[in-house]
Amino acid sequence: MSFDATQYWESEGSTGEYRPLPLEQEVPRLADAGLSGIEAASGLTRSEHMAQVRAGNLGSVHSWELVTAVDGPGTRMTTFFAGCPLRCLYCHNPDTLQMRAGTPVFAEDLLDRMLRYRSVFAATGGGVTFSGGEPLMQPQFLAKLLAGAKDAGIHTTIDTSGFLGAAATDEILANLDLVLLDIKSGDPDTYRRTTGRELAPTVAFGQRLAQAGVPVWVRFVLVPGLTDDPENIAQAAEIAAQWDNVERVEVLPFHQMARAKWETSGMRYQLAEVKPPSAAQTASARDIFRDHGLTVY
Repeated sequence: MSFDATQYWESEGSTGEYRPLPLEQEVPRLADAGLSGIEAASGLTRSEHMAQVRAGNLGSVHSWELVTAVDGPGTRMTTFFAGCPLRCLYCHNPDTLQMRAGTPVFAEDLLDRMLRYRSVFAATGGGVTFSGGEPLMQPQFLAKLLAGAKDAGIHTTIDTSGFLGAAATDEILANLDLVLLDIKSGDPDTYRRTTGRELAPTVAFGQRLAQAGVPVWVRFVLVPGLTDDPENIAQAAEIAAQWDNVERVEVLPFHQMARAKWETSGMRYQLAEVKPPSAAQTASARDIFRDHGLTVY
């Protein structure tokens, strides 16, 4: 079976750059997720809206939820930004790919919601995680939220592919306690087939995080027939092993829980017939990372 995410991109002509093809329809927000307790920004003219975005006061958000032991340590308020530059074939949140499908939210309203859970965060060693989508697609908004959280003494994390790592300012890095860095493949060609994009920006961002001493948890999704080649895994392990700030690697077995979202996304889901890896396959992948001196879960 052949997989290829590059079908979701179109050339911008002589520049050699590519942009995501528009989805065939708006992706609906999940019925069991949303912005409960956080008001959507309204009453702004377009120019006012854009000024607030540039200032980092306003962002496009898909949803938020309170989770435990999923998006970093302890109990966390995870906020899903809308918009992503990748088109990963196994994307768990295809309903977050379009920025225009999100809800405009003021940073101060999100921060107010975070503050309500400070006692929970303190009791569990948790905090806030900004995910998506891709949080670095909205760097000004992210910077405002990270600074506010740090001022309140809340542990901060982003879940990112690292593809837009160049957008992360030094201020953003200074306000990060942890980065969940998705190394989706170690082989550049496999990375391109999986995401439609290039691997190099992720590696460059990982190197920058290492130089800054920002703790990193690497994530690798094991997809049979796509990312499971032992050489591909070994190359991903080699990338992670070069950084002494990597605290752990999480090898995540592929699953079909997002299939229903893909069915309403307007994109062809190429992995519909792929079965999750066996326990033995997953253990073998974890062993490859361990063989490179990494702590693996």
